[in-house]
Amino acid sequence: MMFRASLSPHVIPPVAGGKTISHNTWIHKVARLTVTKPLMATGSRITPSQVTVVRMATGIAAAAAFSIGPSPWLDLPWWQIGAVLFILSMVLDRGDGDYARQSGQTSAAGHKFDLIADAVCNAIIFVGLGIGLRGGEWGMLAIPMGVLAGASVTFILWMVMRMESLAGARSAELGSFMGFDPDDAILVAPIMVLLGYQEALLVAATIGAPGFALLFAVQWGIKYRARRRALAEGGKPEE
Repeated sequence: MMFRASLSPHVIPPVAGGKTISHNTWIHKVARLTVTKPLMATGSRITPSQVTVVRMATGIAAAAAFSIGPSPWLDLPWWQIGAVLFILSMVLDRGDGDYARQSGQTSAAGHKFDLIADAVCNAIIFVGLGIGLRGGEWGMLAIPMGVLAGASVTFILWMVMRMESLAGARSAELGSFMGFDPDDAILVAPIMVLLGYQEALLVAATIGAPGFALLFAVQWGIKYRARRRALAEGGKPEE
């Protein structure tokens, strides 16, 4: 959930005209139909942060289901259950922000809580994946692989919060493309699990997440220094 920022003199203004994450992606549209509209129509007293709590709970439940993996415990398809729960968690993640905007309940605290929920859910899903694959091709090595991917996701979201504290709300966002935001890429995880490609997903996440974290750090480090330099010279921040 996003909020309207009032920048202090110590905050570096974000670049004017830059691309930002959309609030009308395909997942946002699903969330608007299944979360926002029902809550608005019933005049619910549920707050956006309470929706975020449910988002976090379903994300943690998804990771727990992944960690059980192929175990026959209770004779349930744990991989599939985890994938469906994680998709639900993603929809709720878009829904809490959309509901906050539509109901006029946006806040800085709610936005920060949303980012924390993102960090928790998007990180532990890979940890759960690694634990669930401990009996597979990679053996016990699958666990540290999952931890590495999860830690990288946490680092990325920490950088987002750090950048926003320095440069204002939405300053760390990347532009949308064809109705998808960059963070919608996490949807690949449950889809690959549903298709039975858990091992391939773990390998891709172990390589891709740290790589993206490095690229993200370099990109925003360059932009941050450019803004600081432009402001020091009394000019317009560079794009």
